[in-house]
Formats: sequence, structure tokens, C-alpha cells
Amino acid sequence: MKSLRFGCVALLVVGVGCLSGRSMAANGKSAGGGQSEQTFQKEITKKVSLKYLLYLPKGYGEKQDQKWPVILFLHGAGERGNDLNLVKKHGPPKLIEAGKEFPFIVVSPQCPSNSWWPEQVDALVGLLDEVESKYAVDRDREYLTGLSMGGFGTWALATRFPERFAALAPICGGGDRYLVGRLKNVPVWVFHGAKDPVVPLQSSTDMADALKRDGGDVQLTVYPEAQHDAWTETYNNPKLYEWFLSHHRGEAKK
Repeated sequence: MKSLRFGCVALLVVGVGCLSGRSMAANGKSAGGGQSEQTFQKEITKKVSLKYLLYLPKGYGEKQDQKWPVILFLHGAGERGNDLNLVKKHGPPKLIEAGKEFPFIVVSPQCPSNSWWPEQVDALVGLLDEVESKYAVDRDREYLTGLSMGGFGTWALATRFPERFAALAPICGGGDRYLVGRLKNVPVWVFHGAKDPVVPLQSSTDMADALKRDGGDVQLTVYPEAQHDAWTETYNNPKLYEWFLSHHRGEAKK
């Protein structure tokens, strides 16, 4: 297993409102006591860093012009920290460690301690940029999946950057249903355990229902007897990976 360390710098510019010079006095302060339109602008430099596991499929590099699909996997809350071995507890990294071969590049970052994936969106998209720049990535076949905290991260990252992904599979997660319409052109397969005592099933059904109302391509699989662990059966199912590979970015209905 190959592990790397990643860092990147993102530049953000924030603007609010419109400038109205008529409301400004000569010294730059607001004239009078009324309400006026103003503009705020500032450059903010943000440094982000993530440790991650990288899996390159068998045959990678044998054909110079071959591009490979990518799975970005987001682990759960229990695997945060600085020990990348924790990331191998569940999901694709666990299967890879046991000897399973995938026809994907698999990128499995580790969330820092005392953070959670929705707070790491800038770092995750920066990591994708880094992987795209260094490896033979098929940019029309980038897939996103995660479990528990990683399920929340999947929804958060995808709604922020819906144009990046060909398909996504959030497991026992949830998110902001008011933003989910951004994913109406991205196929989504949602998984959850009906008896989940940690993240209520409604967290997933609310997202799936909202996406359906917005005309999205979404399916929901509920395991009737499963509790929080809805991921073992999901990641052991070859049909998930077949489903991923059947989708290319931008192909969904408009």
C-alpha cells in the first residue's frame, strides 16, 4: 500500500454587495446616519493538507495513453487522526488490504482529528486536483463515496462541486436537502440501515426525496435489518462498482 502526503494552497475572494460612491464621505466614512451599499473584498490564502492512501490498479502505466477511473473514499469518524492504518478498517481500503483488485485508482484520505469531512471540502477538492495532475486519471469517471461521517462528507463535497463527479454513493449519511438540487445531473445511489441508531434513516430519505423532487437520478437502498453498518454489504457488492463504471460525467439528463 502506498501512502503519500498532500498539501495545496487555495485562494478565495469574497465580495458582498455593490459599491455606491455617492454614500461615502471624502474621508471614506459613511455620510449621515442612513443605510448605504458597500463592498468588502479581501484575498485569503488557505493552506490545506491531508494524508491519504493511494491504490493504483493492476496494469497501471503499461499503456502510456490509458486513463483510469477514480474512486474517492471518505471514511467514518472513528478513523480520524494521523494513523493511516485506521483508514483500512472499512470500505475499499479494507478490501484492497485483503487482496481485492479494483479497476480504479482509489484515493482514501484521512480526516484530521477534531474535524469532520464537511469542514474539509477545500482540502478534498485540492486533493482531487493533485491526483489529476500526477496520475493518469479519466476526469469523466471520478466517483465519490463515503460512510457515516464520510456519507455526510460525500453529500457536502458533491453539492459544493457537482461538476466534478460522474456518480456518488453516500452510505448512512445526510446533508442539506436545500442544496441537493445541484446534483440533479449526477446519478446518486444512497444506502442506509433501517435500524440505524447513530444516523437516523430519515437523514438519507430526506436527501433522496428532495433530489427526486428536483428531478434527480437517485435510488435508495435500505437494509431492513441493518443498524449503523450499512457499508460492509454495500462495499462487498460488485454491482456498486459496475454501477460506478456505467456512468460518465455529464451524461445524466438535463
